Amino acid sequence: MTQHLVEKTPVTLLGLGAMGTALARTWLAAGHPLTVWNRTPARAAVLAAEGARAADSAADAVAANTLIITCLLDDSSVEEVLAGTDLAGKDLVNLTTSTPAQARARAEWARERGARYLDGGIMAVPPMVGIPEAGGYVFYSGSAELFEQHQQTLGVPVGTTYVGADAGFAALHDVALLSAMYGMFAGAAHAFALIRRENIDPASLAPLLADWLAAMAPSVHQTADQLRGGDYTKGVVSNLAMQVAGTPTFLDTAEQQGVSPELLTPYFELMRRRLAEGSGEEDLTGVIDLLVR
Repeated sequence: MTQHLVEKTPVTLLGLGAMGTALARTWLAAGHPLTVWNRTPARAAVLAAEGARAADSAADAVAANTLIITCLLDDSSVEEVLAGTDLAGKDLVNLTTSTPAQARARAEWARERGARYLDGGIMAVPPMVGIPEAGGYVFYSGSAELFEQHQQTLGVPVGTTYVGADAGFAALHDVALLSAMYGMFAGAAHAFALIRRENIDPASLAPLLADWLAAMAPSVHQTADQLRGGDYTKGVVSNLAMQVAGTPTFLDTAEQQGVSPELLTPYFELMRRRLAEGSGEEDLTGVIDLLVR
């Protein structure tokens, strides 16, 4: 019986913080030849003991393989680390957190140096890496050819979601989702603050709050449909006028509970501004247009 061995793509990884180290270990566990480099050599030495090759320099690490992955502190770190390397013919996948504008500029920077470029926005924390059921994934944007060629390798640590040829789209999707997350955290913080001085166990509110937020989450599909079609009155259940009329109750309750309304008032102000334009039959979707400068 002949055994057919599938050759695994060699990977070079620059940056071994918590996320980089987690990524490295999943590639090693999956049998990918791995070359690593880090400013602090001790971190690379730990992975070398686990089977990785620790490069003496970033240039040495880049020279070792075609697929180069960066997971560094920021965009400036990427430029600094790669400054003395030869990127001609390389496939550069940048998993460093950046803005859309930085990603687009970095894509052009890589192209000028002869490299294909893919930007990534990681939607996971290190403990989720290598655990498919945890649901982590990375947004990718940039070279479709690079993504198609290396998707299987890139998908070893976490899932992959390609969002377009525009290199800035991964970072944009990343920040959009995280912005919504912080908005949710803000609302939850206000909810817990309201009961903070009462004889109510926060642990009893938590499941109610989680279920309520989960029930409200599908409303984003209606918002998207309204934005796409331009009709903000489509499918409205509680219109803008009615919701604005109810805001004093929230503010009065906060005052009576000794809670600052500062997490709510900016959104309420946008609702009032939209209503002042004579759009009372709309959903809350119109506030989005007020945010776009």
